Amino acid sequence: MNSSLPYILLCLALVVICIRPLGWYMACVYMQRRLWLEKPLGWLERFIYRCGGIDPDEEMGWKAYALALLSLAAFGFALLFGVFTLQGALPLNPQGFAGLPADTAFNAAVSFVTNTNWQSYSGEAALSYFSQTAGIVVQQFLSASTGMAVAVALFRGLARKKSSTIGNAWADVVRGVLYILLPMSLIFSLLLASQGVVQN
Repeated sequence: MNSSLPYILLCLALVVICIRPLGWYMACVYMQRRLWLEKPLGWLERFIYRCGGIDPDEEMGWKAYALALLSLAAFGFALLFGVFTLQGALPLNPQGFAGLPADTAFNAAVSFVTNTNWQSYSGEAALSYFSQTAGIVVQQFLSASTGMAVAVALFRGLARKKSSTIGNAWADVVRGVLYILLPMSLIFSLLLASQGVVQN
């Protein structure tokens, strides 16, 4: 018998147990129902909307929604590519790493913006702290939230048969990061740290 089978079954059981409460919570987030997390994080959500000139209640058609997500991905790619290639001149680089070659930076930027996270280099031996935190970590949140927003838009499109709108892409991405991904990452990091996982 495979020694890892009990752990696999435990993991599957935990996933099945979490489906209903997590699904219900995510539905509340995307349907913009009141959440207890809005007390500590609502000010940040409103601040992001104000800085971006976003009206979260403004509905979008599928073309505007798709254009918003594609423009977010294009901006994220350009920013990440710049961070990777210019990391030698950016802060938080005590190892003095030079910028990545253009082809490697392009490949890595596309990879993290599309949430595939494929790396052809060793992150700790090639990327500065700034590239890892302000570049990769930010994109891991944004790309995951963008993927969730696409799924939500699809479900809304199926549910709203007589409507020409599918929600607001910007609000869906912001709410996905603030109310789903950040809390989950905090919970899992505390869980991993409590089990002695290396914190680097």
